[in-house]
Amino acid sequence: MTFDENYFSSHTYKNISFAKYSQYWWSNRFYAMLARRYGRPGARLLEIGSGMGHLVGQLDDTFRTCALDINHWALLQSRSVAPRTLFQVASAEELPFAGQSFGVVIIKHIVEHLPHPEQAIAELSRIVEPGGVLILSTPNLGSLLKPIKGRRWIGYQDPTHISLRAPSEWLGMIQTAGFRLRRVFADGFWDVPYIPVIPNMIQKLVFGSLGGFQAITGWVFLPMRWGESIMVIAQKERSSAVLAAG
Repeated sequence: MTFDENYFSSHTYKNISFAKYSQYWWSNRFYAMLARRYGRPGARLLEIGSGMGHLVGQLDDTFRTCALDINHWALLQSRSVAPRTLFQVASAEELPFAGQSFGVVIIKHIVEHLPHPEQAIAELSRIVEPGGVLILSTPNLGSLLKPIKGRRWIGYQDPTHISLRAPSEWLGMIQTAGFRLRRVFADGFWDVPYIPVIPNMIQKLVFGSLGGFQAITGWVFLPMRWGESIMVIAQKERSSAVLAAG
C-alpha cells in the first residue's frame, strides 16, 4: 500500500475525525504541549511524517518549523494549516539535513512503517543538536490489554505496520543512537471495545479516562504498559564520545 490520498481514509485512519476537539485533535495538542515543555523556544523543530500538518501547525508560532513526509499530497494539504512551516518530501531513513540541524524532532507513529527503523533512529541522532530533544511514539507491543484484543489490536490493523518491535528494542535503539531517556510512558487505553456487550461509550469512560486526562492536562504519568502506544522523550547526549560515534 502506498502512502497517498487514500491512506488518510483507510485502515487506522478510516474512522478518525480531524475536527477540533476530536481524539485526533487532542492527541496533536498533547504532542505540541510536550514539544513546548521539553524543547527550547525558537529552536528549529522538525516533524517527520507530518501527515496533514495539524501538529506542526500548532507549533510554528513557538519554533522554526520544518515538516517532512513521503506523501506529496499530504504536504500540499498541510500548507493551509501550517503556513510558516518549510515542507520537504523525503524518507525518514535518509534525512536531507545537515548534522545537528534541529533542537527538537518529533516522529509520531512513523518508525513502525519503516523497513529499517534503526537506520532512521541513527539519522535522528545525526540531525539533533547536542542537548536537543527527540519525541517518539509507536504502537506498544507491551500493552497490558493487547492480549484481550488479540489480532484485533490496533497495531495490527494497518498493513503498513511492518516494523512492530517490543518496547525494550525501541528504547535500546534510541539509547544506542546517543540519546538519554528522559520520560518513557504510554497514551492510555483508547482502542475500545475491550469487552463484548458493554457499550463503547461506557468503555471509553472506564478504560480511556486516564489517557484522556493525561492528554488534556499534559501531565505525563501513565506507566509504559498502560496504553496502546509507547511514548519516549529523549535528549541527545552532549559527550564528545557519543557525538564522535554518531
